Amino acid sequence: MDKAKFAVAAAIWTVVAGQSAAAAEAKREAAGTLKDGTAVEAVTLSNANGVSARILSYGATLQSFKGPDKSGKIADVVLGYDDLTSYVDHPNYFGVTVGRYANRIAGGKFTLNGKTYQLPLNDKTNSLHGGGQGFDKKVWRIVSVDNGPTARVVFGLTSPEGDSGYPGALEVKVTYSLDDTGALQIAYDAATTKPTVINMTNHAIFNLAGEGSPMGAMGHLLTVPATAYTPVNAALIPTGELRPVSGSVFDFRKPRIIAEGLRDGTDQQIRYGQGYDHNFTLDKGLTAKPELAARLEDPASGRVLEVLSTEPGIQFYTGNFLDGTYYGKAGHLYRMGDGIALEPQKFPDAPNQSGFVSARVDPGKPYRHVMIYRLSVSQ
Repeated sequence: MDKAKFAVAAAIWTVVAGQSAAAAEAKREAAGTLKDGTAVEAVTLSNANGVSARILSYGATLQSFKGPDKSGKIADVVLGYDDLTSYVDHPNYFGVTVGRYANRIAGGKFTLNGKTYQLPLNDKTNSLHGGGQGFDKKVWRIVSVDNGPTARVVFGLTSPEGDSGYPGALEVKVTYSLDDTGALQIAYDAATTKPTVINMTNHAIFNLAGEGSPMGAMGHLLTVPATAYTPVNAALIPTGELRPVSGSVFDFRKPRIIAEGLRDGTDQQIRYGQGYDHNFTLDKGLTAKPELAARLEDPASGRVLEVLSTEPGIQFYTGNFLDGTYYGKAGHLYRMGDGIALEPQKFPDAPNQSGFVSARVDPGKPYRHVMIYRLSVSQ
């Protein structure tokens, strides 16, 4: 980076001495209504350095996440839609809050305390992301909105006993917070009335060059601090093995261009996923505070996304099922490789895999997952 561009980047990401402590703002506004007349709102969080996030109460959805590149140009780095109606009529999990259980549960079944529960099957023979009527399809209530050094919005949801087949009634909160470092923190909290399983995350699909950019996201550099991943069968259910990444196209312990392994048809796992759609077992494991789970960089724009989480795994997905039938923001046509998801979570199918970190949650022992999307510029 030349001196002029470095100076611009430094100015973008440095809080000027003497600046007001209440630099981050939260703006609440109407975002439309559903067909049944239910009102949906949006809250935009913005900081003093050009980073902003817009969240819809429908699905507690991250609709946009904007930040400057190395020249100071602002772009939206998440795929999605400009209008509420498209999120309802053409769902594809763009930026939504996923629950009760993110990712796949084999056969839509699990057994807890000797009782077997059947969930809806919305992914051929599996239950995926809550079974088709999960938290991404709910209108969340806005509990609070705050300005200050950190701008914040808290969403609340009541999930009744038996919701999509899951045991226990839940009281759930999702808190989005944005500070002046460009860190968007998302905290998930849930309390249950009965033993149950919970696995929540955000399903943002990123292109750091800007959503809809013609070259897509496959030229991005990805780093994942994981020495193993969970290989899957043809139904994309983990086999239970924790397979070393060494010597495979799943080795992202050092920065690597995503496209290098994406079309390696000699790897059965890539064939099963039609690209990357796999969970990595993070070396850090389950942690009390968010630690690094992935780092993504677009060399052209200079934008960097760091993903931190308290959870032990992260799902890496290269948008393999984006097939040109989705018209996104500004009429952009989304296809495979136009963005990637990095979803911190428990491992897929953990309720049926005794060797995986447990997803069980009991009364009096609330669920909590804290993750961070930190957007910056490389120097």
